[in-house]
Amino acid sequence: MKQRALIFHGGWQGHEPKLVSKRFKDMLEKEGFEVVVSDTLECLADREGLKDFDLIVPEWTQGHLDDRYCCYLSEAIESGVGMAGVHGGMCDSFRWSVEYQFVTGSQWVSHPGDVWYHHISELTDENLEFFKKSFPCPDGAFQTDYLVNVKRGVASPIIEGIQDFKVHSEQYYLHVDPCINVLATTQINTVGPHSANGPVTMPVVYTKLWGNGRVFYSSLGHVDNVFEIPEVTEITRRGFLWAARKRD
Repeated sequence: MKQRALIFHGGWQGHEPKLVSKRFKDMLEKEGFEVVVSDTLECLADREGLKDFDLIVPEWTQGHLDDRYCCYLSEAIESGVGMAGVHGGMCDSFRWSVEYQFVTGSQWVSHPGDVWYHHISELTDENLEFFKKSFPCPDGAFQTDYLVNVKRGVASPIIEGIQDFKVHSEQYYLHVDPCINVLATTQINTVGPHSANGPVTMPVVYTKLWGNGRVFYSSLGHVDNVFEIPEVTEITRRGFLWAARKRD
């Protein structure tokens, strides 16, 4: 019997959710999955139907998730359905949903150094003008070269045989659940008043459990072309397969 996957995409379009979802669909179909793709959160309205999938892949940055849908999604993962995703499509989604953050294991906070841009409490023209003048930041400033350090001494098929590798993309500063099993990290240089704490080691790839369900996350995947990096594609493929519920 074929494994079944649900991919839902939408929200902020800067992460190219449609393109990334197509890539995931093609990848999973090559692995023998039957894949359903939705561009609406209404796909989460079927409480029992969600439990018929073996893997659920969110690719939905920001937005609002109805409390009922969040409950149905959480129940599905708890029952044994896997969950897997990348970057803001999974862990910068539905910021006001605490349950969702417990399921996924983290929440994006900022890119290193851009606290002012992403944490303005009131997006008035006056406030925006003040921060632009006080803390100038050119477009693309958060695309940077950095090293992804694959954890040693951790037994996981997701990272087996993969060496440290370089990426030119966004770094993600995350608030993370201490329960996660970290598989890869990166060093982030803190800036401004935060620099008094020194550099920090930030998870990039991790897994966790939610009831009977497995959860995989990678912060790599800002836009579709990041998957042209072989290590990114392979870690993502392995992570999705690891998370998916196995069928006899």
